[in-house]
Amino acid sequence: MGNSIKPHIQNAEKTGVCQLVKTGLNDFPRELFPLTQVLRTLDLSDNKISTLPGAIGNFCQLKHLTINNNRISFLPEEMGKLKKLETLSVNNNQILTLPSCISDLINLRSVYLSGNCLTDFPVVFCNLRHLELLDLSQNKISQVPETVKNLYVSELNVNQNQISLLSEAIADCPRLKVLRVEENCLPLSAVSGRILTDSQISLLAVDGNLFEMKEFHGLEGYEKYMEKYTATKKKMY
Repeated sequence: MGNSIKPHIQNAEKTGVCQLVKTGLNDFPRELFPLTQVLRTLDLSDNKISTLPGAIGNFCQLKHLTINNNRISFLPEEMGKLKKLETLSVNNNQILTLPSCISDLINLRSVYLSGNCLTDFPVVFCNLRHLELLDLSQNKISQVPETVKNLYVSELNVNQNQISLLSEAIADCPRLKVLRVEENCLPLSAVSGRILTDSQISLLAVDGNLFEMKEFHGLEGYEKYMEKYTATKKKMY
């Protein structure tokens, strides 16, 4: 294994980019540790890694970290040191909860946590003012709490969870334009008029919940929502 990744390590020394996808890794490669001051992009997807070492926090130049399709169940507290991190992608792992240190990642722009085991909405992403996209699809989240109003994302994806409660405080999200809540357990009453009329949301995807789409179309406030939807579509063309 050491020899097979050696060319990748040597290349990363020069470029700051290291792609170790499908390289049969069972552990975080120690060969990366000398690169803590130069590595900007790291992709360890499609391996069998179960833990990230605390030393991940030493990669102070890291902007993009991708560890999709591994066996990771938690992220270490030391990740809070990655102050330059902009993209974090941990799709299809076994993450149960997220450490509080995530709230220190002030430059995060995009986070992908699809296909994990989260049961609680991760409020650690609230108040991160540069965060634009948060993908929490295909988890086991049961409710979106009131604290969601402090989320600064423009797009939130919670498709394919177990959500039965959607706080109307989501209408207060300052930048939220796209909300995807398809294939959950929402009753029609969970879609409050405030979400339709008082929010910035111009794309609300709700297919596959506990109501028919024609019932959704009959909600008070739906027409105002459609005005925002249509106006946004016109801007795109």
